[in-house]
Parts: sequence; structure tokens; C-alpha cells
Amino acid sequence: MSIVVGVVTFPGSLDDRDAVRAVRRCGGTAVRLWHADDTLHGVDAVILPGGFSYGDYLRCGAIARFAPVMETIADAARGGMPVLGICNGFQILCEAHLLPGALVRNEHLHFRTRDQRLRIGSVASAWTNAFAPGQEVVIPVKNGEGRYVADAKTLDELEAEDRVIARYVGGNPNGSLRDIAGIRNEAGNVVGLMPHPEHAVEELTGPSVDGQGFFHSLFRHLAGAGAVAAR
Repeated sequence: MSIVVGVVTFPGSLDDRDAVRAVRRCGGTAVRLWHADDTLHGVDAVILPGGFSYGDYLRCGAIARFAPVMETIADAARGGMPVLGICNGFQILCEAHLLPGALVRNEHLHFRTRDQRLRIGSVASAWTNAFAPGQEVVIPVKNGEGRYVADAKTLDELEAEDRVIARYVGGNPNGSLRDIAGIRNEAGNVVGLMPHPEHAVEELTGPSVDGQGFFHSLFRHLAGAGAVAAR
């Protein structure tokens, strides 16, 4: 049976269809989840996609964090379900306190979109285990509020506990502290990533196919955990 990944659509999401396509392109089954759902319909993992949920009013992700589906996702994440937040999804995970820190306005105050080189850090996560530590990949980035910030204690803990899953190399596009592009929670099942791996899964439309590694990591993680057999 195929691994089933739920992709949430909030009002203002715009990369949900790309995430669905990426899951299918990499060999999984994608199920669309609506922000008002109170069930996850039996999925094995969840992706919170990029976009501008609820118009980014108040703060990016601040309203989406209270969507009915997020309460169910938070409970599932605490129980070990893999969850990936991409760009706006990363912001939502921080607002929901499933990941520490916050994403704020880019240091240069401009929206930045470009193909971005990353260096993979921690591979001890459901979403990065198919990479090698230190591997460099090219993934598109596009954000106006992508600057990751946290207090020094939190940053030190993330580094000491091997929880930084990717850093910007070849230039930091938004001023993120310590060049952080993505982090994981302590258990490794929840990951937030500012660049967009769903836009790097096929040669025709992406700068690379490096984004496939995040999805193949999930499939390998779930296969090893026996999640599919248990469904």
C-alpha cells in the first residue's frame, strides 16, 4: 500500500497543489486536507504548504495556527506523525509552538526569490534521512518573511542537539540567524524548512531534483517504522 501524505489547504495557500504533485511524483499518494477538517482521514504524514494563509494578517501563520485542522495535527505530531512545514508552513509550526523561534521580515526588507544552495545538517529526521550530512543541494527560495530568529539559548540548543537540518550557503537570502534554513523538533518527526523542495522534484520545471530527497526520506522513515503496514 502506498504511503499517504495529507496536504493542508488554508485560505491563501498557493503551493498546496505543488506539494500534492511532488508527493505523487516521488511515489506517494497525496490526500487534500481542508483547514476546517477535524480529522486527518488516516494519512501517514502531513505537509503544511507555502503561501499566505489568511492573508498573513497579524503575523505570518498566526491565524492558521488556530485552524481546526491544526489542533488535530498538533496532537498527531506529538504522537510521532511526520509533519513538514514549508515556508508559510514553517511559520505556522513556529506559531503553533511545534518548533521554536519565529520567522520575521527579511533583513533587507525585500521579497527574495532565487535558486538557493543549502548545506544539509541533521539527517536524524523523518524528512532528511536520505541525505548525507554536509551534502549540498539546490532548492528554490521565495519569501518576504523568511528570516529565522530565536534567542541565543535556543540557537545554541538547536546546534548542540543537531536540530538544524539545513543552512544557507553561497549567500543568506533573508538574514536568518546563523544561516538557518530549516530545523527539526527533538523527536525528528516535525521539520520546518523555508526553501521549497516541492519546486525541485523534476528536471523540466526545477533547478534540480534535489527536493526529492525530502520526500524519499519520509517514505524510507515510514517504511522503517512500519507505519504503512499498520494502516
